[in-house]
Amino acid sequence: MKTRLKISISVFSLLFAMNHVIAQDVTKAHKDSLNTVVKKYYDLNLKMFQANSTIKDIDSIFELFTDDFEYVHPKYGGTYTREELYNGSVRNQKNGRYNGRVTDIKIIDKIIGLNAVVVQKSFVERKDGKIIDGEPQMTLFEFVNGKISRIFEYW
Repeated sequence: MKTRLKISISVFSLLFAMNHVIAQDVTKAHKDSLNTVVKKYYDLNLKMFQANSTIKDIDSIFELFTDDFEYVHPKYGGTYTREELYNGSVRNQKNGRYNGRVTDIKIIDKIIGLNAVVVQKSFVERKDGKIIDGEPQMTLFEFVNGKISRIFEYW
């Protein structure tokens, strides 16, 4: 009887330890995938901000979004649907607003949680012939099934 109990406890302990390791691996993989999507988002934004950007560059960004994606920026107009943000991006591209002034997007800090990432970043810009770091800004990304479902700008 004691032997069975010891074996049962040993098996339970082993299964618990294995489950804990697997859960850690899944959590790390999930965080890594969210981090990858955010990096890709900023890389594609930088490409879109250049003078030679195309509609295809804008389309590449929007492939990262869910169908019901929304963009929230209270300081600059409030809440935008995916369609409104897309149309605004295309309009900016056609009007020459994407002119290469933004030379980099510097990630200062990042917190990755369950289906959310908070980023502190700054735009590196060309201004008066100099390259300067902009003010730090905070952005929250929310995810559904690995795609960005909402971006909330806190600047």
